[in-house]
Amino acid sequence: MAKLPIIRIASIIGAIVLIYGFSVLSRPRYVYVDSTSNKIIENFNPQVAVPPAQIPPIQVGGDSIKDNSKEEELANAQIHQQQPKIPEVASNDPIKGDDGLLKVPADKSKDFIGKDKDIKATFVTLARNSELFKLIESIRSVEDRFNRKFNYDWVFLNDEEFTQEFKDLTTAICSGKTKYGKIPKEHWSYPDFIDMEKAAKARADMKAAKIIYGDSESYRHMCRFESGFFWQNPLLDEYDWYWRVEPEIKIHCDLDYDLFKFMRDNNKKYGFTISIHEFSKTIPTLWQHTKDFINENKQYLHPNNLLDFISDDNGETYNLCHFWSNFEIADLNFWRSQAYRDYFNYLDKTGGFFYERWGDAPIHSIAAALFLDKNEIHYFEDVGYNHGVYTQCPLNAQYRYDHKCHCKPESDFTFRGYSCGKKYYQVMGLEKPKEWVDFQ
Repeated sequence: MAKLPIIRIASIIGAIVLIYGFSVLSRPRYVYVDSTSNKIIENFNPQVAVPPAQIPPIQVGGDSIKDNSKEEELANAQIHQQQPKIPEVASNDPIKGDDGLLKVPADKSKDFIGKDKDIKATFVTLARNSELFKLIESIRSVEDRFNRKFNYDWVFLNDEEFTQEFKDLTTAICSGKTKYGKIPKEHWSYPDFIDMEKAAKARADMKAAKIIYGDSESYRHMCRFESGFFWQNPLLDEYDWYWRVEPEIKIHCDLDYDLFKFMRDNNKKYGFTISIHEFSKTIPTLWQHTKDFINENKQYLHPNNLLDFISDDNGETYNLCHFWSNFEIADLNFWRSQAYRDYFNYLDKTGGFFYERWGDAPIHSIAAALFLDKNEIHYFEDVGYNHGVYTQCPLNAQYRYDHKCHCKPESDFTFRGYSCGKKYYQVMGLEKPKEWVDFQ
């Protein structure tokens, strides 16, 4: 009787072994997988050719206005030029509001701090549909390092209609409300006073001279728009402050305080991270037109201005220093002021945006340097910012550890030869970080 259970167990095991052996023998010796789609091909006959799976191409919009590879090539060349010495919470699904625009309620992350309800501020981005996936990385960087804690809104502007994909994806990753605007034609076209033949010849001449964006019409429209029209867009009417964000930028450090609140509480009107010299061949007459404007409007020149930052000879010539405007945090009411409106309109009537290749960065910088109290301009040394080959990285090691910065201090551009950082520190009477001597 004791042997019976043993015989039963042996029979069961034998049956299992037979079933397993049969299943192994019935399996195909090879499994064929399509190399394009990674899908298994059923009943594949190696003697018969099978066309590869087709993957639909990604659809994109128009070309980007900027050519970052050209910018980097030219920037590297400039960096190595000999420069004159300067005297010493859980995510929310996208929903539509009553106006049909996609919106996202505030994303209350675990590090959420919240914004001061009295501060009316937003991010502003000019971008095309084709730049979506480059822009997404920039937005993610800003959100992760800063905005997930404060949930400020985001305004997107384009000279054509945004695609639904652009709206859906940007809305999904922005913690604040998102708004989308198409730029009016009159803000992105030739004004009627421009001599089109003269403008075309200027572009041809600059192309022959190998000046970056020398023959680009869209780049000129962009610079004119950023100089005189972005702040006039109705989507910005409800805001007092903005932070400009462009595709392909990075924020390297955690920002645990509200930069907009800092600007307001400390009476700052314009903030920057990188200062640099402009390409002189793009703005040959800009300074003369600026001097002519000031001679006619001396009331706009602030008595405690920052003229010495942009001129080494008390205003006779322009030294080409400017704040790099792809990062700027500023008071919109400064651009809305009569001084700036008059300055922009004066410059615009000269045709310099089209007969030369004026950029918005020197125009913003000159205006801030001349019309603001110099103490209303702020250098954000703690952000850790990168665009292309230029990086601003905090030099203090402990700060980088405490704020989880992932930039190398060796990459910091602030005190390098082609930067205007030394000039800014000198004119403002600021004490340089003790580490600066190792990174110049």
